[in-house]
Amino acid sequence: VRKNSNFVEEFRATKQAIGGHTDINQVFDQVELELNKGDTIYLHSDGYADQFGGPRGKKFMVGNFRKILLSISSLPINEQKNILHNTLVEWQGSQEQVDDVLVMGLKI
Repeated sequence: VRKNSNFVEEFRATKQAIGGHTDINQVFDQVELELNKGDTIYLHSDGYADQFGGPRGKKFMVGNFRKILLSISSLPINEQKNILHNTLVEWQGSQEQVDDVLVMGLKI
């Protein structure tokens, strides 16, 4: 998320399961980014968006995840962490966690 941006730029990784059997010849995509002061980078698994919950037991969804990242990107990292955690816990409610949930943020 660029400083003062109203959208989330997405750079997709090479699709490969963590702990999967990676072919010795697997080629991974490389992306170079130019970052500016105030930009925030998020590395994440699909677990946050795939978590079931809410009033109808549905997935959180990628669009909602992006909206949260956009709305919190200007905040201090610790505050972002708390908002992401509390939002997920509230969404999940009594539903079991269905996948790994990883979100790492880096404010430039």
